[in-house]
Amino acid sequence: MGSKTLINLLLLLLITGAHSEVTFNFENRCTYTVWLAASPSIGDADPESGSGTLELFSMPDQWSGSIWARTNCAYNVSYFSCETGDCGSGTIDCQSPPPTYPVTLLNFDIKQSVVSYEVSLNHGHNLPVRIQPEGGSLLGGTGLCPVVDCIEDVSNVCPGNLVATNKDGRYVGCYSACDGLKDPRYCCTGNYSSPQACQSNEYSQKFKQLCKLAHTYPRDNDPPVYRCSRATSYNITFCPS
Repeated sequence: MGSKTLINLLLLLLITGAHSEVTFNFENRCTYTVWLAASPSIGDADPESGSGTLELFSMPDQWSGSIWARTNCAYNVSYFSCETGDCGSGTIDCQSPPPTYPVTLLNFDIKQSVVSYEVSLNHGHNLPVRIQPEGGSLLGGTGLCPVVDCIEDVSNVCPGNLVATNKDGRYVGCYSACDGLKDPRYCCTGNYSSPQACQSNEYSQKFKQLCKLAHTYPRDNDPPVYRCSRATSYNITFCPS
């Protein structure tokens, strides 16, 4: 176990006051560095994860929120910012503020040993991800807890009006229709907030073609949000293929 991993585990134990039954293993298989972020905080004292990095986190017994990876981050004088997933705080620590979209979100709800989990493209896509429970049993179903992921290159299907670029005009991610077009039809707000009005659309369907296991619009429930009981750990991989 590396020094960074050990420090993170010790900090989490201090924050939660007890050992959690839930361990998250973060592995960065991207060819580039990413910076982890979570809202609310998971106590990551050093969020920078180089290519090939493996980090272990003992999660709080009760935690509900989102985890994501920030990309292409750097200091500009004394202000820290990222091209995707940025929090707007100007610091390397990133927790409460919402991320700058587009960003691939990993949503979790932890209640002791029962964990609900999903990959969400409701705010777009900035890198491939996978959540793989180790062991455990699926609540409300049979067998082991399923893998969920979005590992394909979404840039291949991203419509031109949803492409996110950096200051040099280089592709960095794909906006969701809600964030890119600011249309309540795609955000499922206002007159479109009911289950009957909030439906899959031409943009979410493009995402779903490549990422069948991810949720691609606000009321997407195919697949359902899985609930896993007593998995030994959750392997969270960035750029898994």
